[in-house]
Amino acid sequence: MPFIAWVAAIAVTAFAAAVQGSVGIGFAIISVPILSLIDPSLAPVPQMLVTMFLTIPMAWRERSHIEFDGIAWILAGRVPGALVGLGLLVVATQRTLDLATAALVLVAVVIIASGTHLRRTATTEFAAGVFSGAAALVSSIGGPPLALLYTDEERAGTVRASLAAVFTIGITISIVTRALGGFITANDIRVAVIIFPAVLVGYGLSGSLKERVGRRQLRFAILALSSIAALGLLVRAFS
Repeated sequence: MPFIAWVAAIAVTAFAAAVQGSVGIGFAIISVPILSLIDPSLAPVPQMLVTMFLTIPMAWRERSHIEFDGIAWILAGRVPGALVGLGLLVVATQRTLDLATAALVLVAVVIIASGTHLRRTATTEFAAGVFSGAAALVSSIGGPPLALLYTDEERAGTVRASLAAVFTIGITISIVTRALGGFITANDIRVAVIIFPAVLVGYGLSGSLKERVGRRQLRFAILALSSIAALGLLVRAFS
């Protein structure tokens, strides 16, 4: 790739990490579709490999806000979700996977924009975990299904901390599942190493941004970032 492409990839990664650090979601939602358009080899696996270096410090920074009872069923759903995602990787074409993920994200955007939110029960949390696990394994974008559970949450710190805990464990499940299925390449690791410093820079910037994010900003960010993801995936699917 040209040098300018790497510069763009690092800049996008830093920006996406800053957004997730201040909002709770957004790293893969922003970086995966944009970097895929720059060069398909830049995403989505490298983002999966480096996200833990963002979510672990996020969870630790706001650990007092984590709702462990609320994330247990979500995490339980991530395991079968990862297996579903692995099956999709085996049988589906990349265009089909992009279209399916974009459709999932757009449905989430419509529901959130309408003011509807999922009542958090064991059933809805498990179902969101399954969908999130499948989408995360296929495209690294597992945030939108979980956003439906937290749209009505007034405490931004609870959203950031709880989602960071879910993503940390969920991404571990996704990485192990992908590795066992043979869907992580040496190039994925190489790209992850190159963009890794940008993740740390973005996280550092998020420290000063997170205090400015309230309920309205959180809702807008979820809608805007999810829409960006869907549009990016649709562009890639039809390019």
